[in-house]
Amino acid sequence: MCRILVVDDEPDLRFILRRIFERAGHEVADAGHGAAALECVIETPPDLVVTDMMMPVMGGAELIRRLRADPATAHIPVLAVTGNGQLAGAADVVLPKPYQADQILAAVAALLAPTGD
Repeated sequence: MCRILVVDDEPDLRFILRRIFERAGHEVADAGHGAAALECVIETPPDLVVTDMMMPVMGGAELIRRLRADPATAHIPVLAVTGNGQLAGAADVVLPKPYQADQILAAVAALLAPTGD
């Protein structure tokens, strides 16, 4: 079981993603914007961050920039789920909206797979 942090300003989308990931056996936390997500990451570092890009307070691009800039969080993989993939250049994987549950689960599985190092 992996801990996934879902970041999206739309409560319905956070709920849907939570259900998808929990049904797949993951532990899920969520945040409504990037600033709240950073607090969550500090309190309990996730194994993966799944983030929207366009959000109030702090968007996904800034969240990813800050995660990458901190050596303590730079290793956390980031999956961007967005309607505008151009904003998500620093994410490990970009999944365009709308997406299917099997697509997002496949992306998560790929990001969480052991690298064999």
